[in-house]
Amino acid sequence: MPQVHNWQLGRDMEYVHEAGQTERQFAAVFNINRCIGCQTCSMACKSTWTFAPGQELMWWNNVETKPYGGYPQNWDVKTLELLEAANPGGQTWNAGGGDGTPKAPYGRFDGTTIFESADAKRGADGTVAGEATVTGYIPTEEEWKAPNAFEDHATTFPKQGVTLPEHEGWFFYLQRICNHCTYPGCLAACPRNAIYKRPEDGIVLVDQERCRGYRKCVEACPYKKTMYRPTTRTTEKCIACYPRIEGTDPLTGGVPTETRCMAACVGKIRLQGLVKTNEDGSWADDPKNPLYYMVHEEKVALPLYPQFGTQPNVYYIPPRWVPRPYLEQMFGPGAQQAIDRYTKPSRRLLAILQLFRASRRIVFSYDIERGPKFDEINVNGEAVDLFDDTVIGYDSTGAEIVRVNVQEPVSERPGKINSI
Repeated sequence: MPQVHNWQLGRDMEYVHEAGQTERQFAAVFNINRCIGCQTCSMACKSTWTFAPGQELMWWNNVETKPYGGYPQNWDVKTLELLEAANPGGQTWNAGGGDGTPKAPYGRFDGTTIFESADAKRGADGTVAGEATVTGYIPTEEEWKAPNAFEDHATTFPKQGVTLPEHEGWFFYLQRICNHCTYPGCLAACPRNAIYKRPEDGIVLVDQERCRGYRKCVEACPYKKTMYRPTTRTTEKCIACYPRIEGTDPLTGGVPTETRCMAACVGKIRLQGLVKTNEDGSWADDPKNPLYYMVHEEKVALPLYPQFGTQPNVYYIPPRWVPRPYLEQMFGPGAQQAIDRYTKPSRRLLAILQLFRASRRIVFSYDIERGPKFDEINVNGEAVDLFDDTVIGYDSTGAEIVRVNVQEPVSERPGKINSI
């Protein structure tokens, strides 16, 4: 088995294929703190891609309420239980095991991934029990049927006097699409080599001509974002709206444009882009890319269940009000630091956060023009100055596509108030 470096785990791990460089990598940051659970993103994706016979239960984009919701139901709990069963008591993080560099920013994960837990039981022929190469399971049909189960269900009712940052009773919305992983479980498990990463943007796609509907990819994807379509007997999944990414969609005007779920987001929680990669598939140093800055420099955006080992390329700014142990299980040991930096943002981070949903065009780089101080707020007993900086977003050619100020403009309507 080849050894690849997984920076989210802070170590090398086993994977069935050699790491490979792509020209760029599709990536996104979702700010959970802003999500209002309106499902506009889900419906935008549904009406675009999954409205045909056999796709009735498919939601390539879904928003589920944690901790009880899930699509399919209990997808994360079941995978965590499988990994714990394969490595009892060993699924732990060594937060001090990293060097703080982009190679190990969160420490080292000392447990086993979905690949390594299967490898521990792999026979001489390279298979597990004669078939699987990745630890996983196939959800039942019933588990796919209720994507909105437990929506808005809290853990309990809050007690009097409980305030941020943590509530006694809590829930939050988790927005999910295919993570277009650097080391996809679906790709590793496919016996037909029907799944591949596009070299130009790292988007994970299924070759429908090669697929035979064995559902090994459905079993292997820990996020359950590969789905079986019974009418065609093939796998389908989020394709990252690649015609929009390419600029070949007639509605894009020939320029790289955000996906449908990103562009439709009412709460302005999403920022999608393309990042440069190194020879091993990791992100190349590019602090002028807003996604790189949030993930690798501010470390305010974290991967979802990094311990699975797939190195997902969709990142989340964690919710401030949720108990930290739950967030650390979901996003790794960087959760507290991410919340601290979001709660008390640096001057640059505050400006970059204004880029979320500021344009449908993909922002490849940014600049910040400094402005005057306009306010001062108190964060956990400390004064924080607010400056009316201007963040400027550029496309792949360096042309300006968006310009946003930190201080929102206020307009006063002239004349008399409408008294109807």
